[in-house]
Amino acid sequence: MEDPEVPTEHLHEHIHEAAHESHDKWSMLVAISTAFMAAFAALSSLMAGHQSNEALITQMKASDQWAYYNAKGIKAEVADAVTKINFSKTTADTSAAARKAKLKEDQKKIQEKAEELEKESAAHLGKDMILARAVTFFQIAISISAVSILSKKRPLWYISLVLFAVGIFQFIVGLM
Repeated sequence: MEDPEVPTEHLHEHIHEAAHESHDKWSMLVAISTAFMAAFAALSSLMAGHQSNEALITQMKASDQWAYYNAKGIKAEVADAVTKINFSKTTADTSAAARKAKLKEDQKKIQEKAEELEKESAAHLGKDMILARAVTFFQIAISISAVSILSKKRPLWYISLVLFAVGIFQFIVGLM
C-alpha cells in the first residue's frame, strides 16, 4: 500500500521566507509551530504506511492459513475415499474415521489461526486510517498556518493550532 503524501515543502519555504522578512516574534512562532506540524505530518505518514504494510502482510498470512485449511479438508476427503476403495469395510471405517477426525481437528486449529490473523490485519488497517486522518489534520493546519503568516491574520494561526492539537490526538490514538 502506498504512503500518504505530505506536500508541505513549498508551504514551509514560504513561511520561512515570511518569518525572515518580518523578523517579529509572532512570525517566528508561526514558523516554528509550522515546522513542528510538518514534522508530525511526516512521522504520521510514516507510521500510517507501516500500519498499512503490516495489515497487508498479516492478511497474506491469513490467506495462507485458509489455503492450508482447505488443503487439509481436501486431504481428509481423498484419504477417506481411498481408504474405502482399498480396504475392507470394517478395517477402513475405524482407521479412516480416526484419520479424518485428526485432519478435522487440524482444520479447526488452522481456522482459529486464520481468523486471529484477519482480526490483527483489521486492527492494523484501523490504525492506518486514524494515522492517515492525523496526516490530514496536520496538512490542513500547515496550510492555514501558511495563510495566516502570509495574510498577517493571527486568528487563522490559532485555528491551525487547534487543528494541530486534533492531529496530535489522532496520532496518539493511532499509536495505541
